[in-house]
Amino acid sequence: MPAQIPPAHTPPARTEPVRLGDVWVALAGLSAVFLLEMLDNSVLTVALPTIGRDLSASTTSLQWVSGAYSVAFGGLMLLFGSVADRFGRRRTMLTGLVLLALVSAATPLVTSVEQLVVVRALMGLAAAMTTPGSMALTFRLVATDDLRVRALTVVSTAGLVGLAVGPTIGGLVLAVAPWQVLLVANAPIALVALVGIRAGVRPDGPDDLHREPLDLLGAALGTAAVTGVLVTPTLAVEGAGTAAWAAAAATIAAVAGFVLRERTARSPMLDLALLARPLVASGLAHKAAAGLATAGLSWLVTLQLQSAWGWPPALAAVGTLPQVVVLLAAGRFVGPFVRRVGLERAAWTSATAVVVGLAVFTVAGRTGYPAVAVALALVAAGMRVVGAVAGNNVLAGLPADRTSIGAALVDTASELATAVGIAATGTVLAVLVPGSVTVAHPTAAHTTAVLGAVQVAGAVVTCAAALLVGVGILRGRRRRTEPAPTSAPLPSTQQPAPTTSQESSRA
Repeated sequence: MPAQIPPAHTPPARTEPVRLGDVWVALAGLSAVFLLEMLDNSVLTVALPTIGRDLSASTTSLQWVSGAYSVAFGGLMLLFGSVADRFGRRRTMLTGLVLLALVSAATPLVTSVEQLVVVRALMGLAAAMTTPGSMALTFRLVATDDLRVRALTVVSTAGLVGLAVGPTIGGLVLAVAPWQVLLVANAPIALVALVGIRAGVRPDGPDDLHREPLDLLGAALGTAAVTGVLVTPTLAVEGAGTAAWAAAAATIAAVAGFVLRERTARSPMLDLALLARPLVASGLAHKAAAGLATAGLSWLVTLQLQSAWGWPPALAAVGTLPQVVVLLAAGRFVGPFVRRVGLERAAWTSATAVVVGLAVFTVAGRTGYPAVAVALALVAAGMRVVGAVAGNNVLAGLPADRTSIGAALVDTASELATAVGIAATGTVLAVLVPGSVTVAHPTAAHTTAVLGAVQVAGAVVTCAAALLVGVGILRGRRRRTEPAPTSAPLPSTQQPAPTTSQESSRA
């Protein structure tokens, strides 16, 4: 069994900038990193029907255009979080940004959906290298809690803007340019991030890094388990009987091997005992529920507006404006709401709002656009809150010297839930819609099949997300009856970075 994780303590204070203007170059770079993370999938969602027609992609292949990014991102984030803690967060992030810029610039060379899936997977790998250290580096820029919160606000706002306006930007760009432009645009943003971080963020010192060996076997088993969970349903839908059963068996073996490895390794990549802590489990469940419902709604709304209702991409982009408006306008209400109801209640009520939004779309979305607008607004309102408080609860339940891996864990849960949402909706659509969901001239029968499949897929994802919210509520209630964990003093060789309860307040 892994050794008991000791509590962290705050290291001696260092001389830091006294205002955000002193670190604006670094903030610009870190904001660009978070913008890339949130913008990438959202800007591409509205382009999926266009990509499907251009590359003659099947429904299954099309779901992997989005899913490959999430699988690579979610499956590798914990590994690169561990790598960054040992070899340097700044160094790992700069390497990932170079890879992302190169892969994005190569997008115009893509001529098939298989090549695009490879490009998206490489982008996910690069994102896994850049994301885990972004919040830690933000906190290292300044010394006081007030400045740290303000710095987080700047970085988080950049990500929210990317998430909110991504579909609108994507639709407008498609009206005047090919879809490849949406991915090539990542390259200049990555270069801005590269310059800002290299010029404005100092390298990690020896005392900032861990010295434990990397758990490469655990990382390999974890990645295999995640990939298998997502690939197996696709193989089953495609009728690959033997391959599907083999993938299922390999996935079960990988999950069992990962659990065994992490329970017995001297330096595990992820101490599974941390996941059993009520505050950690509840926060991850609420974050996963929101990610699952949001991914399902984004995919289903895009397909319904364009493939079933025949809206052009630009009009479909305008149709997502309720989500944009609520995401941007609700920011000022998050703090007062959380102070009024408390972190625990804010977490489950906001996650519930996301699930209710998907349920509204599932039940009433085919009746007309007003129901779609209500669903988008509900999901956006819930996302605005749960993104901050669920992550905060996870880190509040962890020792302070594990906040970096905790941040990676939060993002992993969100990305895996996103990938599961895409896989679930894509699988249902592939089963219920003959041929591809993206056809140039749909018939009445095809439109009816798409609308019915969208409703069934929405119901499946709604039930799964609601189950996760229920798990989160139950685990959160257990926290009230369980004593806080106690641990031994921290070894002198471990000097964790300073942290605050706001470290996870990223939207």
